[in-house]
Amino acid sequence: MTQPRAPHPGLHPPGATTSGADPATTSGPGDIHSMRPGGFGAERRPEPRPGDAGTPGAGGLLFSAEEYEQRLAAVRRRMRDQGLSGLIVTDPANMFYLTGYNAWSFYTPQLLYVPASGPMTLFAREMDAHGAQRTCWLPEEDIVGYPERYVHRPHIHPFDWVAFALRQRWEVAPAAHGCIGVEMDSHYYSPRAHRALVHGIPEWTLVDSFELVNWIRAIKSPAEIAIMRQAAQVTTAAMNAALNAVEPGARQNDVAAAIAHAQAAGTAEVWGDFPAIVPMLPTGEGADTPHLTWTDRRLRSGEPVVIELAGAHHRYHVPLARTVMLGEPPAQLQHTADVVAEALNEVLETMRPDVPVAELARVWNAVLSRYEMVKESRLGYSIGIGYPPDWGERTISLRSEDEQVLAAGMTFHVIAGMWLDGIGYEVSEPVAVTATGVERFTDFPQNLIRK
Repeated sequence: MTQPRAPHPGLHPPGATTSGADPATTSGPGDIHSMRPGGFGAERRPEPRPGDAGTPGAGGLLFSAEEYEQRLAAVRRRMRDQGLSGLIVTDPANMFYLTGYNAWSFYTPQLLYVPASGPMTLFAREMDAHGAQRTCWLPEEDIVGYPERYVHRPHIHPFDWVAFALRQRWEVAPAAHGCIGVEMDSHYYSPRAHRALVHGIPEWTLVDSFELVNWIRAIKSPAEIAIMRQAAQVTTAAMNAALNAVEPGARQNDVAAAIAHAQAAGTAEVWGDFPAIVPMLPTGEGADTPHLTWTDRRLRSGEPVVIELAGAHHRYHVPLARTVMLGEPPAQLQHTADVVAEALNEVLETMRPDVPVAELARVWNAVLSRYEMVKESRLGYSIGIGYPPDWGERTISLRSEDEQVLAAGMTFHVIAGMWLDGIGYEVSEPVAVTATGVERFTDFPQNLIRK
């Protein structure tokens, strides 16, 4: 993808003896020769501007160039605040947020390197790097593919190659004066990946970035909120499909199929993206625990069916949960539904800028305590961009221990789930905090749905 350059004398790519030929002397796509031109003391290229690269990704920006620049500037301010001279991003949601890169490539190691200044570099598997310019706005010379021979090998790791490639691109020395942040709690950053970077770049001190980019994502721009409103249309279509499919005698997998079809089809105006989490359908006695999916079990009269799903559009997710009762509900379930509706509405009425998150938990718990009920789990979490296995942002949680304060532009899945012995009830609201309160993304009734 880039012009060849000779490797620096004395430095050889890792794994040189594993394929019968030294990668330092072997040409071909993805080899170390494909690093950008330069040398010790070479001036760094100017930072590319989103939209200027002349690639399909740069020509089809989802957001304005100014918004992408603001995101990167916010990340770098936080990097300075945390004493970081560089940042390694492995969460695909964060890569998408900063560059627009979007593909099902996260099952193999990949990273985005963000220096304190200058161009970012995206490293991915060679076959994925070739197509990254179709969604990513980075110039092709800043999209680098590692060789196929590094995929799924027991004794070498792709980040062995990436570590040397960062050195070839003269990124190591400029960042060696400070710490380099890595996403220690990312689903996509393995112990072997970390070991490869530690061994490959001993000059760097790798430290936890503490979800640095995730926290920048917590407050959405008006353009992001607009996309989430579109995602909510997909959510509405998927939930309606679920409610139509849930009936006595229906198989759980057929209900899941109806949901999945609606999630992909979306509406005539808004297409559906793939969700980060599959539909969840705790049923009957199994409704007393969340996160169960489906089998070919048939639904029966006299049992509840919990439905939790999300609509997605351009990777932005709007989750929603409702509970359907097939027949007359038991008194305990109806009572739980009534209490949850009261508590949920009081929480939503409390939400507005400058309200501490802990206050929402206090309001919720105060209502439950009047009815001698307790909810041990959190009340909700921040949402937005999502990739498997999670549609949450892994930052703000609605619970009494959280010290965050609400701000306009934050978006949450407020999930009022009650899981008791042998019985369960779940209803949720996806919302955006506005200047005066909250905006509900969907308008489904908050009561127990009877069929």
